[in-house]
Amino acid sequence: MNVVSTISEIRSVVKQLQLKEQKVAFVPTMGALHGGHLSLIQLAKKVADHIVVSIYVNPEQFGPAEDFGSYPRTLERDLEFCIQENVGTVFTPSDEVMYGNEEKFFRIEIDVLNEHLDGGSRPGYFQGIALVVNKLFNIVQPDVAVFGQKDYQQFQVIQEMVNEFNHDLELIMAPIERAEDGLALSSRNAYLSETEKAIAPLLFKKMQESVAEIHKGLLKPESLLSRKQKDLEAKGFKNDYFNVYSMDRLQPVSKLSKKETYILAAAAYLGKTRLIDNIIFEC
Repeated sequence: MNVVSTISEIRSVVKQLQLKEQKVAFVPTMGALHGGHLSLIQLAKKVADHIVVSIYVNPEQFGPAEDFGSYPRTLERDLEFCIQENVGTVFTPSDEVMYGNEEKFFRIEIDVLNEHLDGGSRPGYFQGIALVVNKLFNIVQPDVAVFGQKDYQQFQVIQEMVNEFNHDLELIMAPIERAEDGLALSSRNAYLSETEKAIAPLLFKKMQESVAEIHKGLLKPESLLSRKQKDLEAKGFKNDYFNVYSMDRLQPVSKLSKKETYILAAAAYLGKTRLIDNIIFEC
């Protein structure tokens, strides 16, 4: 397995592979790899000859009061994980490699797609993601990139960026990987106490209950969703959002239409841990 940390190194590796007509799939991560990342890598293996994984904790997507300093960094374990999964190349850039030390004059602005969900709760979050992913795509220049459904808003933002900025690659979305109790896998789950770990799966359960009620013909789910949030609050969750949104523009939907596809997305704090999850469903 190649482990490279400079732009010239990763570009050389990818260029040589593509000259040999090998298809390169890219899985960008912030490290602290787990089963969710494994599902992305396994999907990448199905569509490409060589897998590139990046490990980089991007400071631009963290707000001033967020957990950039404490975000789990487990590079040695992550590299072992990648070796076990037969990853071809791991790109581990520094902040200096990614952003340099000189004054910057450009930034990425986003309209509509980041008004709600995490975009509404975390100002600047998706601008930071779009910036780093745009840079990573330009640096690595893969044929395919794989992202997870758990961060569906992220996927939609990046898909639109690919379209509008004319990146020559295909995006693939992998399904959410869950623990046996239904909790969506996340690096931040490491913050949960043992007591919180027992409670955390309730978020997904309440989402499943909501979708089941909608499938019975409930087309105006506002009161239902409000009731489910109160159920979560009673168990110690601090709700951020719990609502149905349109798939393309990620706008809240108060009245559903038959045979349309929507996404029920939720975010809530349990102690200091922020959990997010979603279910894509047809009404």
